[in-house]
Amino acid sequence: MRSRLLLCLVGCWAASLGLAQDAGVIEGTVALPKPGPPPKLNPRYAAQAGALLPPEPPTAVVYLEGAPLPANDSTATNAVVRVVQQGMQFQPGLLPVRKGTRVEFPNADTFYHNVFSYSKPKRFDLGRFLPSEQAPSVTFDQPGVVKLYCEIHEHMRGTVFVLETPYFTKTDTNGVFRLTGLPAGKFVLKAWADEKVTFERSVEVKPGAALRVSFPGP
Repeated sequence: MRSRLLLCLVGCWAASLGLAQDAGVIEGTVALPKPGPPPKLNPRYAAQAGALLPPEPPTAVVYLEGAPLPANDSTATNAVVRVVQQGMQFQPGLLPVRKGTRVEFPNADTFYHNVFSYSKPKRFDLGRFLPSEQAPSVTFDQPGVVKLYCEIHEHMRGTVFVLETPYFTKTDTNGVFRLTGLPAGKFVLKAWADEKVTFERSVEVKPGAALRVSFPGP
């Protein structure tokens, strides 16, 4: 009995390993936009406690379009992630999420913050709240780019990029990315850097193989 159970476990492990080995990989680089000028704090908030942190350096979201969803996939991810307001900045400044993800917006400063958006995929206004209050949240149920703002600190900018595909990643600040666990087939690989810069390229993902793609600068 024990030997049969052991053989079953070994078989399951080998099958899962085979699936991992059969998955495709795409890696490479994206030419990122140059950082913008440092933010200017409105003089009326100069006395607020805490230093003004610099915004997050430019990054990009790389994703595979047209790939079939996994067999056990669900449209609603039930995932919960956070965008923290700290140093009068949104951190992270760019957040890629799957459609159906709930995002919390905790306040880590010692004064009031606000989060709102007029973007078509998700319009909302969370009002003003202190760090001692429960972090408000928003469920992003439509794909697209959602721009974040703070009604109090007008220099604050953030982006939630809502995707229907589970095959996405965020580059590092050097533009390097790696997408793993990809199904085999011919698809379109896209790299979104900002509203003005989106690269795309037709790719063929092969089982167990790594494909290298480098997107040129704008």
